[in-house]
Amino acid sequence: MLMKNKLFYFFLLFAVILTSYSFNIITINVEKPFIVVLDAGHGGHDPGNLGNGYKEKDIALNIVLEVGKILEKQDNFKVIYTRKTDIFIKLHERAPIANKADADLFVSIHCDAFTNNAYGAGTFVLGLHRSQANFEVAKRENEVIFLEDDYQENYEGFDPNSPESLIGMTLMQEEYLDQSILLASLIQNNFTNNLKRKDRSVKQAGFMVLYKSYMPSILVETGFLTNKKEGAYLNSLKGQKEMANEIAKGIITYKKSLSSVTDNPQNSFIKQEEIDETIEIVEEHIFKDYTFKVQLAASSTKLSLEPYNFNGLKDVSRKKEGKLYKYYYGATSDYNKIQLMKKFAKEKGHDSCYIVVFKEEKKLKLTDVLNSVDK
Repeated sequence: MLMKNKLFYFFLLFAVILTSYSFNIITINVEKPFIVVLDAGHGGHDPGNLGNGYKEKDIALNIVLEVGKILEKQDNFKVIYTRKTDIFIKLHERAPIANKADADLFVSIHCDAFTNNAYGAGTFVLGLHRSQANFEVAKRENEVIFLEDDYQENYEGFDPNSPESLIGMTLMQEEYLDQSILLASLIQNNFTNNLKRKDRSVKQAGFMVLYKSYMPSILVETGFLTNKKEGAYLNSLKGQKEMANEIAKGIITYKKSLSSVTDNPQNSFIKQEEIDETIEIVEEHIFKDYTFKVQLAASSTKLSLEPYNFNGLKDVSRKKEGKLYKYYYGATSDYNKIQLMKKFAKEKGHDSCYIVVFKEEKKLKLTDVLNSVDK
């Protein structure tokens, strides 16, 4: 009897250990997928702009589906679509789809229109427009709310024609602004460098579709349907595939840049690898042991680092060099990101800012670091 009890407890203990071990293996191997929500602008009874007879809703959807097809081939990506067919989705319902999915990114894709022969691709993050042109772009996209019967209830008095209505929208996305700018920059750089599209740059504007999204979010204006040549390009299978490839590459590169910092902090340079047959090699710009910053100013005055002293910029640091205090924005080993932060600092009014680089607190010559082989 004693022997049977000992055997019973032995097998019970063995089962507990085995179960615990199996559970730990499962826990370790299960990784949350990187969730991207793709939003094709307009749809259904809302055609979007109709420049040269093309339909924005169809072109945006074709590009979104192609981006999704590329991303779904990648390891650990999950793609969610706000629409996959020609249906109307209310503007205020789009971002909550991403929130409910606990998404990592929200990307809304559109085509632009204008009264003259404007052309080129641009990317936007949510923020107060710094020009009338930015306001007009956001206004055109936001006016879709008037196609909703209950828009006054859904948007609580929001008026697309009023710049004042946009002020409160920016606060919620402020936490994700740097990441949104990084993603927008990667995609914008792909458009201009790989497709030789006119660079309309990364800008801020008050897009309702980005409002209330709880993750980095951008809106892509792929080009102008009102431009005869560009409209034909965007309406073609070739143009749609090329634009989708560059958007997807930007998203993949963004994810890899995050992984290089959080998962592989010791990696000096992410190896190039083939994304798929239609996508070119993706190269990262992570420089191990180096820290890039944007120098905003140099002064004999010791300023408080509060945002109001730097046109609203956060993450500003101060270092005394000789008799001067120097003020820096950001700190990253990702050269892509610091380029975007420089662009954003200029948007904020720091026109003379420039990028500097440090290694172990020692300032180095930027060109020497960028040209170095050992990154």
